[in-house]
Amino acid sequence: MAMLDNVVFLVEDEPPADDPDLLGVYEGVPLTERGDGWGAGALPDRILLFRGPLTRMCADTEELTDEIAVTVVHEIAHHFGIDDDALHDLGWD
Repeated sequence: MAMLDNVVFLVEDEPPADDPDLLGVYEGVPLTERGDGWGAGALPDRILLFRGPLTRMCADTEELTDEIAVTVVHEIAHHFGIDDDALHDLGWD
């Protein structure tokens, strides 16, 4: 986790109403888009997990734990500038 710089992880009950099935989201500037001197005084990037959709889609605690891990990896990948197509190609759907 040392490579995660200025990132905060948060859990919210529900995602925005326009995307009720959203499991997580990365909000910030990916490392690949940061220039020299970026971040002086910048607020942390945010990785949000949404409790409601995660718990509704999982049948038990084991499945929930696995889905949280996949969602966290997915959002961390966005922090590193990896897009959804590349994640799909890597098997992280």
